[in-house]
Amino acid sequence: METTVEVTGLRKRFGPVLALDGMSFTVPAGQVTGFVGPNGAGKSTAMRIIVGLDAADAGTALVGGRPYRSLRRPLTRVGSLLDASALQPSRSGRHHLLWLARSQGLAARRVEEVLELTGLPAAAARRRAGGYSLGMRQRLGIAAALLGDPPALLLDEPFNGMDPEGIVWMRGFLRSLAAQGRSVLVSSHLMSELQDTAAHLIVVGRGRVLADTSVAGLLAATSGDRVTLRTPAAGQAAAVLTAAGGAVAGGEAGVLIVSGLSSERAVMLLTRYAIPFAEVSAHRATLEEAYLRLTGDAVEFRAAAPEVAR
Repeated sequence: METTVEVTGLRKRFGPVLALDGMSFTVPAGQVTGFVGPNGAGKSTAMRIIVGLDAADAGTALVGGRPYRSLRRPLTRVGSLLDASALQPSRSGRHHLLWLARSQGLAARRVEEVLELTGLPAAAARRRAGGYSLGMRQRLGIAAALLGDPPALLLDEPFNGMDPEGIVWMRGFLRSLAAQGRSVLVSSHLMSELQDTAAHLIVVGRGRVLADTSVAGLLAATSGDRVTLRTPAAGQAAAVLTAAGGAVAGGEAGVLIVSGLSSERAVMLLTRYAIPFAEVSAHRATLEEAYLRLTGDAVEFRAAAPEVAR
């Protein structure tokens, strides 16, 4: 089933706007790859080029070594959800899937299978899709992406509109699809969901790749040596840790933030000098923190800090 998605040197300009500036990355099989970046970073443009909805000015986008437009029965090679609202609102969810299946020579029974996979009940599938909530349209879009049982999937913001139960379902569903050997590329602004879902991460900004790494590796690099310390002897602890090369900042009463020393080193120093402490914990970076550090210079729009009323 293995099919990788490969993007090499993509460039795309819309008038004066350079949307993609030599973007290159690979979506490997067998894992969920997160695709993240600020608004205007080029994520949607890259995904549209991969599935042939836009043409690149330069570079290539290949699915299983071939451009999308050369694929015979493309839904059996790559499924995509780029816009959950891209459907005929007067058509029922089931008929939306039936005409897609017919266009690819797929059996009607596959429609029933993907409806069950994505949790759309029969009663909902008979209703007009124009009346669906965003969460239901997302499930219908994923059902459409899965119709051809493709080895590669591209999903743009699939968590949007999902309630908490839906988010939990989506998280496990994406991991299960990757565990079957599929290449799964997921664009999302919800870093917390990707941290629990993706194994790999492609971070983009201003049309370029800023990082292409494992989630675990990115979090480890962002965490660094930073320790939170609780002690009733903050002054003594700060003096000892600073003398050992740490940078110490005071937080709330009795809490110190120490940079430049590992938690093991901090504990050894406090014990050696008999300084009492209640807690020493190593900092664990979140994916959101790592993302903000990487994309800080690539944000197109920044909001001003609100003025405080006097």
